Amino acid sequence: METMHGPGLWWSGLDHVSPRPALTRDIAADVVIVGAGLTGLWTAYYLRLTAPELSVIVLERELAGFGTSGRNGGWCSAELPNGLGGLIRSHGRDTAVAMQRAAFATVAEVERVAAAEDIDCRLRRGGTRLLALNQAQAGRATRRLEERRALGFGPEDYRLLDRTETLRHIAAPGVVASLFTPHCATLDPVRLTRGLAEAAERLGAVVHERTPVLAVDRGRVRTETAVAEGGVVVLATEAYTGGLPGARRRIAPIHSHMIATEPLPEPVWRRLGWDDGAAVADLRWHFAYLQRTADNRIAIGGRGVTYGFGSSVSARRDRAPAIWRRLRRTLVSLFPPLADTAMTHYWGGSLAMARDLEPVVGLSRSRRLAWAGGYGGDGVALSNLAGRTLAHLIAGVDSPETRLPWVGRIWRRWEPEPLRWLGIQATSALAHAADRYEDRSGRRVPVLGALLESGIG
Repeated sequence: METMHGPGLWWSGLDHVSPRPALTRDIAADVVIVGAGLTGLWTAYYLRLTAPELSVIVLERELAGFGTSGRNGGWCSAELPNGLGGLIRSHGRDTAVAMQRAAFATVAEVERVAAAEDIDCRLRRGGTRLLALNQAQAGRATRRLEERRALGFGPEDYRLLDRTETLRHIAAPGVVASLFTPHCATLDPVRLTRGLAEAAERLGAVVHERTPVLAVDRGRVRTETAVAEGGVVVLATEAYTGGLPGARRRIAPIHSHMIATEPLPEPVWRRLGWDDGAAVADLRWHFAYLQRTADNRIAIGGRGVTYGFGSSVSARRDRAPAIWRRLRRTLVSLFPPLADTAMTHYWGGSLAMARDLEPVVGLSRSRRLAWAGGYGGDGVALSNLAGRTLAHLIAGVDSPETRLPWVGRIWRRWEPEPLRWLGIQATSALAHAADRYEDRSGRRVPVLGALLESGIG
């Protein structure tokens, strides 16, 4: 029996899996979903619950969860890529707060479904701890807390901890302060995605793997071997959207990278003091994000990105030795006892960055097309909210989800090349420069620091 496998730590925890049958004959369905990542599978799952009379087919180029959905840091976080400030500027205060509250509730919804469907994705609800490693970062944490307090979010949503309080939870000697929110869970994203595919199938959805989609036009999906006709076609392709004809400027696929340690023995964990299950990140501009895995490793990612000219996505770009080395240095700077710890896994994946940092969800019945994406790295949770929203839109159900501000928007197009490449490279270089300045001086970069904060809301 043929088996396949995906890259990285999360896939290594599974036996090789047998791919589902490819689509080999022309077929029709009420809804055809392109992409068996989290967006596509959540949409299929909620469609079959909301409108079981609708037939649902999911088409996937590789394996369910092979792409970004199975390569990320495993943070089911209520963060928004454009921040509350960006939403307020675009949609107003009350609408922005409603979106944030919906994101908070989504973390609990993922937890609920995982339990209800018996998806053993190693989910642990421990919140997020953002570590300030200098006074500039501490100031950023304080301003973020003050902004959220002014919007009505209380200590049950965000708490600022000083150095002494922070060290009670995690022994990172360089920490100055930390910002904690309970609205995050850590999980194994491959187990979540693969389990969700099985749950959608139990409800009657059909998933075809190893079925590359070549083009989508007015409800017609052309693959290498067949045509699928859909009453509605859902583009759930996220970072791979640019591979479809005419879609290259909708999103920018940004490659992010991760490494993972060997399993750490209990005496080491006692020295680290990290036993509450919280996801951890620093507050650099090119930040690092970490989780303590179910098998007692540390998985760490971030600290820089790569982008391929022309929005290309390739396995070659998932390799980033310089960033992997930076991540190891970051890990040891946070936790000096790990200086001699072996790294066992290195991998990368691509995420979709919207031009205005604002994710979108939409439906055009005249074009027989629905879409969602642009999560900017926050897709483990936001894909669930998008899937619920798309299911309600397609089924014609009016709900709080369908009234959220990202509904009905289309992607703002990125600039043509080479402007797109130059802009992304320049922004990344400025973020690295700002981090170096703050690490050396402990002060926010004049002018640029305020601009960066304003840009992410």
